Amino acid sequence: MLTAILMVVAVIAVSFVIVVTLQPSDFRITRTANVSTPVAVVFALVDDLHEWEAWSPWEKKDPALKRTFEGPLAGTGASYSWAGNKKVGEGRMTITESRPNELIQIKLEFLRPFKATNTAEFVFNPKGNQTTVTWSMSGKNNFMAKAFHLFVDFDKMIGNDFVKGLAQMKSVAEAASR
Repeated sequence: MLTAILMVVAVIAVSFVIVVTLQPSDFRITRTANVSTPVAVVFALVDDLHEWEAWSPWEKKDPALKRTFEGPLAGTGASYSWAGNKKVGEGRMTITESRPNELIQIKLEFLRPFKATNTAEFVFNPKGNQTTVTWSMSGKNNFMAKAFHLFVDFDKMIGNDFVKGLAQMKSVAEAASR
């Protein structure tokens, strides 16, 4: 009887490992919003990391968040480190590419609660006095992340934060251009 139970447990464990291993290694989360301002106004809110406090959804999750800025005020090389509660964790982001009014790419280094390195990207598409902003994050899933994603809809979880952040960005940008 014990042997049969151990065999069943072993089959379940091996099956779980196989299912996790077969999950996609790459992920990409993307959300888009239309902002009723010229592209330069919206671009500046992302390119200057000091401005993130006004619109980033994670800034509101920890009022005691510790922030450190390094490098230039804005653009390529600008860096922002944070350390906060369990909702925001700890990490660093560095702008790796900044093409005015077109694109910003950011290297995201998460230290806590989970170590990971991902890429965030903001694409700005101007249409007159309107700007379409597309915010995405991409990266690689290790075994633990693949297992986590079996039980938690990561796209929905992070995507909801992107939607909140884009809505706050829209509000701040439109108020600034009045």
